[in-house]
Amino acid sequence: MGKGTILIIDDEEKLRSLFARIFSLEDFTVFEAANVRSGLKLLEKETVNVVVTDMKLPDGTGMDVLRKVKDNYPIAEVIVLTAFGNIKDGVQAIKLGAFDYIQKGDGDDQIIPVLNRAAEKALLQFRVQELEKKVSDKYSFNSIIGHSDAILNSIKIAQKVAATDATVLLLGETGTGKEIFAQAIHYSGPRKLKQFVAINCSAFARDLLESEMFGYKAGAFTGAVKDKKGLFEEAHGGTIFLDEIGELDPELQAKLLRVLETGTFIKAGETHITKVDVRIIAATNRDLLHEADNKQFRQDLYYRISAFTIHLPALRDRREDIEPLSYYFMKIYAGRTNSKVALIDKSFLNGLKKYDFKGNIRELKNIIERAVILADSDTLTSSLLPLEVEFADPHTDGDLNLEQMEKFHILKTLKIAKGNKTKTAELLGIGQTTLYRKLHEYGLEN
Repeated sequence: MGKGTILIIDDEEKLRSLFARIFSLEDFTVFEAANVRSGLKLLEKETVNVVVTDMKLPDGTGMDVLRKVKDNYPIAEVIVLTAFGNIKDGVQAIKLGAFDYIQKGDGDDQIIPVLNRAAEKALLQFRVQELEKKVSDKYSFNSIIGHSDAILNSIKIAQKVAATDATVLLLGETGTGKEIFAQAIHYSGPRKLKQFVAINCSAFARDLLESEMFGYKAGAFTGAVKDKKGLFEEAHGGTIFLDEIGELDPELQAKLLRVLETGTFIKAGETHITKVDVRIIAATNRDLLHEADNKQFRQDLYYRISAFTIHLPALRDRREDIEPLSYYFMKIYAGRTNSKVALIDKSFLNGLKKYDFKGNIRELKNIIERAVILADSDTLTSSLLPLEVEFADPHTDGDLNLEQMEKFHILKTLKIAKGNKTKTAELLGIGQTTLYRKLHEYGLEN
């Protein structure tokens, strides 16, 4: 590609060919067109960074080209050439978005420097656009794995609110993907080109959390040797994600309410107001409505942050998504560890599907990572499942009592001993009579 791609639109063949040779010597890839129609057709097929167009063309003008390019390819730059320049046309061209307006003959020595500057600007815009697209793709709703009705319904609701500036409250158990939803809402919304800032409200002591969120003035307290910019200021124009908002101290709840109502706050040690324009997305695994009713969380704050609430389903409520999620994580960890694992055995998936996943997707991810590391073949089998998953009882609530643990331990040892009961008793350190009695008690004779 060299320094970029150039399209020359000029009906004077000799001059067009001359420009093409000169631009090629400058390490540009050059396309040529003799009129507006053929130039626009070429733009449909090729990625062009800079269009150099004559003002007078057989089927239109350079202004027509300029308008079409800016309407359909806004990050491409346009340089307009004319044999008979006038100030009025030059002003109009610049107003319409031309990079420059050059008179042929008198301005020939300007063309290469102007072309280089135009190409640099266009290439930078192309790179920024590609980067924005990669970020948007990574954090889009398409990155959320699952086809169950439960998750698709949550996505559908989130997509609708993403297009607005509304405050959002995400409710769901630990590990259900609240931050992924928050990112998708931000990067699908009007603030996507601005900052997305996340903070876990349960990860800091009260004073430290206030400093992190709102910053402080130098000298506000011992150790405050210089001004600190808080995360609300960092997120100005963008989105701040307040995870575990239910852990917020009552005093900070009051300060947050002020931000929601007025967009302002006062830093520690400061006397004047700081104003911010921030979208707030909050998340919790607690029942905030119940806590608000019982004065454990500010009622007024609850009703401000819960203007738009989205419930994220637990993994046990979307079991049909376990298989695609498992394959997704398997590919990630196989790639990271250079593992040859490429398949998942049905027994492995069946074991996962009857397990209740108190840690939800995060727990599933950890199980798959462990299995990929331990695998000796290209397939994940049930022997790679943790004990509590492999022998999970779908009819219990997932808690393992002593009796269940004993049953699972016997089953696991039987597997290790490949069904040999003498070896199993030996490994367990019990007599064969005791083993047979236990097998009978737990209905495991077969």
